[in-house]
Amino acid sequence: MRDKLIRFMAGRYGTDEYSKFLLGTAVALMVLNLFLRIGIINGAVILLLVYVYFRMFSKNIQKRYAENAKYLQLKGRLFGFFRKEKNRARDLKTHHIYKCPNCKQKIRIPRGKGKICITCPKCGTEFIKKS
Repeated sequence: MRDKLIRFMAGRYGTDEYSKFLLGTAVALMVLNLFLRIGIINGAVILLLVYVYFRMFSKNIQKRYAENAKYLQLKGRLFGFFRKEKNRARDLKTHHIYKCPNCKQKIRIPRGKGKICITCPKCGTEFIKKS
């Protein structure tokens, strides 16, 4: 039986991150529909499951690979934004962020040093700020 499945899947795309995301979304919608009982959610779940199986059994590997790459790029951009904001919030406890008055370059200065002369690394402009 296992050999038949392996032979059947030969040359087909299989699963990837995008398929797993779609499958997780379908499961979440099924659980949501247990409480809400809305018929359109059932239709959305069925469409998602059909699309997941279509992707898994597809022989157009290049197109499925491109779809997955686009999903991963979007996911990376979204998680990168939240990671950047998390790091920025953490750094605000220990550092000030100032902008150079000349070139608007952001400069990170440690807190608690009193009044200091800051030299912009980009344009060389010096300005005085409290840290």
